[in-house]
Amino acid sequence: MSNTSNKSLTMSDLIGPHLPYLRRYARALTGSQTSGDIYAASTLEAVLADPSCFDAPRLGGKTALFRVFHILWSSSGQPIEDTAESLRAKAQSYLSRLTSNTREALLLSTVEGFNAKDIGAIMDVSEQEATSLIQLARDEMHQSVLGKIMIIEDEAIIAMDLESICSMMGHSVTGIARTRAAAVKLGQTEKPDLILADIQLADNSSGIDAVNDLLAELGDVPVVFITAFPERLLTGERPEPAFLIAKPYQPDQIVSAISQAMFFASTETLKSASD
Repeated sequence: MSNTSNKSLTMSDLIGPHLPYLRRYARALTGSQTSGDIYAASTLEAVLADPSCFDAPRLGGKTALFRVFHILWSSSGQPIEDTAESLRAKAQSYLSRLTSNTREALLLSTVEGFNAKDIGAIMDVSEQEATSLIQLARDEMHQSVLGKIMIIEDEAIIAMDLESICSMMGHSVTGIARTRAAAVKLGQTEKPDLILADIQLADNSSGIDAVNDLLAELGDVPVVFITAFPERLLTGERPEPAFLIAKPYQPDQIVSAISQAMFFASTETLKSASD
């Protein structure tokens, strides 16, 4: 975006369209809706307090916004919520083994769709270093956590693709469910370590309701949601998932989300919404 066009836009114009995705990124980093939203809000406060830190004329609105976030995130020591839950404790252990900035680079690339040049601008590293961080993150995270994954997806081709991705990562798939009732039955048969769930299911039942049913019975299980309209689920008006992938997705997005969810075991889900 040129300087001229940026000057004709308000701060709201430059930031507003990117806020849902900043919140998604923040939640994936922290593994928590609450913590992620605090970081996103702090980013907005920083921009309002010092507009000069928001370098939209040079970088474009989205990259500039994420850069401000990264400065705050890096300077804060990147805290994770303090909890005694066993899955979160494991997450802390795994995270301590990762090279600095690799997880951030991977999420920026695979989930948020930034290229290496923009990631370098966000993280204040070279394009080459950003590329190296992404690859290192893939190598480190794929070796960290393996488990059993349950797939809730009504489209056969997509379900097969998701199963293939999970198997490629070294995970085992407990099964594929096409409806809410089938999902609950499958979860009762074998408890998964992670649930990969579509929002709209075959019989017009809700994948969100299916997941909430499962979590009520199974307890703390990480969840990755998939939807064609992620912006509808990132409004801040209700509890929302920390891990949300948009359709059509790229395989790397699924790989990254699964790895992140396994790390944080986030189970924050939606009480009501529609795809």
